[in-house]
Amino acid sequence: MFSIIQAAGWPIWPLLLCSVVALALIIERFASLRGAKIAPPTLLDEVISVSNQQLPSAEVVNKLAESSLLGQVLASGLRAVIAEPRLPDARLRQTFELAGRAAIHKLERYLNTLGTIATAAPLLGLLGTVVGMIEIFGSQSPTGGNPTQLAHGISIALYNTAFGLIVAIPSLMSYRYFRGRVEGYVLEMEQASERFMAHLTRFTQQAAAQAQMQAQAQASRTGLR
Repeated sequence: MFSIIQAAGWPIWPLLLCSVVALALIIERFASLRGAKIAPPTLLDEVISVSNQQLPSAEVVNKLAESSLLGQVLASGLRAVIAEPRLPDARLRQTFELAGRAAIHKLERYLNTLGTIATAAPLLGLLGTVVGMIEIFGSQSPTGGNPTQLAHGISIALYNTAFGLIVAIPSLMSYRYFRGRVEGYVLEMEQASERFMAHLTRFTQQAAAQAQMQAQAQASRTGLR
């Protein structure tokens, strides 16, 4: 392996660095973008069941937020309604949207770096090819060629071209795969947020109705006096 790196010349070192970074990012994303950590399939139904009669306690909401990324989004809506029972629908929707943006940012973590490596690796390989071509032309002289320098230039050109593609192809495939998973998770969380918002609206409407009845009763008592 070291002999191949030595034959490929200095342009191979940026490609080696890209390969290490890309491998680390791919492993990290595979571990992070698991369904159990992002959106457990039964989580929404469980939360609706728990909060069907009354809003859960702060401890339960905190455990929900720690369970998964979808749990954080749902917990944000619960906290908003607990803090302000008569929260208007527009503000509740805005709460879910802000929490969703934060969740999307976490889902897309490192994907831009992986996509950059997938784009830059072939260019770095092309740079090595150009350096190899310079070596090849440098081996030629009016008095004859230098076979050692010629062979070294060919090695630089071919090894860097091949290694650039070796790094770029799996990086691009992984980037597309993770991007598709993120889009699927985003759609799933949007649907869950819409359903849970309709569930929480019952509590805000009940609180608003109770406040209105209390205001009418207070006005009636004031009128009697």
